[in-house]
Amino acid sequence: MTDLVPTTCMRCAVGCGHVQRPVEKGYGLDVVRGDATHPVNNGLACQRGISETADPGGEWLTRPLVRRDGDLVPTTLENALERAAEGLDGALEGGSERVAVLGSGQQTNEAAYALGKLARGGFGTPYYDANTTLCMASAVTAYYDAFGSDAPPPTYDDIPEAKTHLVWGANPAAAHPVMFRWINQSAAEDDSELIVVDPVASETAEVADHHVPLEPGGDLALARAVLAHVLETDRVDEAFVSEVTEGFDELRAELPDAEAAAERAGVSMDDIEHIARALEDPTLVYWGMGINQSVNGTAAAGALIDLCLATGNLRPGSGPFSLTGQANSMGTRVCSSKGSWPGHRPFDESAHRHAVADAWDVPESRLPETPGPGPVGIVDAIGDDVEAVYAVATNPVAGMPDTTHVREQLEEAFLVVQDSFRSETVELADVVLPAATWGESEGTTTNMERTVARVRAATETPSGIKTDLELIGAIADRTAPDLFDDMPEPEAIFNELAALTAGTPADLSGISYPRLEAESAVRWPAPAPDVSAGYRYYEGPDQAESDSATETTDGGDSWTFPTPSGRARFSSGIAHPLPESTDDSYPLTLTTGRRPDAYNTGVRTRESAPPVARVSPATAAALVDELEHIEMTGLEDEEGDDESTTYGRVVSRRASVTVRVDTDEAIPDGVVWLPIHHPAVNDLTVSDVDPRSKEPNYKQCAVRLESLPERELSAVAEVSA
Repeated sequence: MTDLVPTTCMRCAVGCGHVQRPVEKGYGLDVVRGDATHPVNNGLACQRGISETADPGGEWLTRPLVRRDGDLVPTTLENALERAAEGLDGALEGGSERVAVLGSGQQTNEAAYALGKLARGGFGTPYYDANTTLCMASAVTAYYDAFGSDAPPPTYDDIPEAKTHLVWGANPAAAHPVMFRWINQSAAEDDSELIVVDPVASETAEVADHHVPLEPGGDLALARAVLAHVLETDRVDEAFVSEVTEGFDELRAELPDAEAAAERAGVSMDDIEHIARALEDPTLVYWGMGINQSVNGTAAAGALIDLCLATGNLRPGSGPFSLTGQANSMGTRVCSSKGSWPGHRPFDESAHRHAVADAWDVPESRLPETPGPGPVGIVDAIGDDVEAVYAVATNPVAGMPDTTHVREQLEEAFLVVQDSFRSETVELADVVLPAATWGESEGTTTNMERTVARVRAATETPSGIKTDLELIGAIADRTAPDLFDDMPEPEAIFNELAALTAGTPADLSGISYPRLEAESAVRWPAPAPDVSAGYRYYEGPDQAESDSATETTDGGDSWTFPTPSGRARFSSGIAHPLPESTDDSYPLTLTTGRRPDAYNTGVRTRESAPPVARVSPATAAALVDELEHIEMTGLEDEEGDDESTTYGRVVSRRASVTVRVDTDEAIPDGVVWLPIHHPAVNDLTVSDVDPRSKEPNYKQCAVRLESLPERELSAVAEVSA
């Protein structure tokens, strides 16, 4: 019997250790389960992570493909690589900005680093980003604003120490089941509670001690209302604010009236008081896409951090904890040269640019001067600056907003797609490079609490299937032949990356494959082989240093922030109008969210049926004339009658999508909820972005529900019968 291979689950960013065993014959996995020896999860694992690893849905890519006479046809890997290189080189002849590169939070650290090295140091393109900007950029920008550095201060170790768990605009019961178990266990202790702020009565809200159902898009107003009430009721930690922070007086002068802000957010003053009172106890504030994916994402995330700063919730057992969706979003931020150079080196500082150019042995002039316009801006640049696109482990035709526009733009580019499954983006490609996936790749990943762990291959791959790192190396060998000394290997690439982060805020230099073999997981910053960081920025009592970057409170606690003043900074973000408000033509608000059993854009959990639109009973009753009912013969409800399924069409100013309509009391009146995982959903959403983070506003746009055209109703009825 083949031995079990220890690895890390790549389903979400919790970073659970798994063990995997390959099938006896052929390719694939026979056993996947939690690893009881792994320090992150101690054997816990969610069924979704196990099933999507062992038996994913979707259509596997098993052969390289090239477009010939309008069709994608099989070819050899060598032919596909040569065709890809010809197209990319041809575009580069017009300048480095002619090629765009799109990466992913699904890559290993090593592949993300190599792709960034190719994009920035090989091509020299400013048009490079990753799909992590679509989910985490606003949180990242807010962290930099407050602390001068990226990544959450707390770790998983702080969860059992917290008294209040304030989950805001996130649904960890669906998105992070193992982590939610820890949160729920801690909240169940005496004198502890779970508060959920969400327009929807989500799976997390269902088990909460208190649910605050604010208006969609009302997060910034609500956070400011709470802070204003904290001030009015003398709950500010004055010693912490005075000695460790800056900017509070300026923010205080701009705060709105608490009652007026609460009214704008659609909540009562009782809810405001409940949250303010809870913040007196050690509080972890968790947030997710409901905060980040907004034109006000950076400001709202900053406002949540402000609540922590004002109440002194920046000690172990408390603090602002952004919840990351994709498995290696954190690693992509550290490694990939996307928004900062490796190790969070500032993109525009000469000394760091010189260090990166020297390490890569490329002219400093080749490195782009700016990190680029973000994924939406990259797509908009196709046809003007950009001629060719290299997309790795990402599906922008389904995952980006206003995907009709995305599709039209990509059709104009020479498109190389590297992926494991057939996707909407693959269908537009000129060259398709099939890549290995979970259980087939070697490397490392970094979870949301900054912990690096190994990813190991438990099974071989069919001929012609290479890992992301191998394919990136093969493209580099043909387009930037001097960039890598040898064809990149995971351990050598990790060592190169780790060395380049030495002395940076995200120092990995004390981490190595042998250390990970011995310890299973190591949290950065790790500047030495015997160091693994804990809570960030907090130095503890009686540990104040002599330099100006350390601040100490009267109680003896000390903090170190990599800001010019050495202090944490309150935010000053202002609210921007939401891109679309409802009107008579589009009277409903669309919001999107995760389903517990689905995966990102659906490539591993693909469905052919229309997406399910959830609306409140009152909303459904008001639209009874617009909705169509189809009898589902052969399926019976509890009364023994044939079930009736309701269909309609969700229409925005950009597109329309056929949906199955379910009534659900968890959804507020006037709101339509759709899953992010269905490839049709983002046809509807707006491409407006947060002006600072460049993260799109996925969570609110104006729509209506209407009846299906007769021909489409007939087609749905035929499929449903």
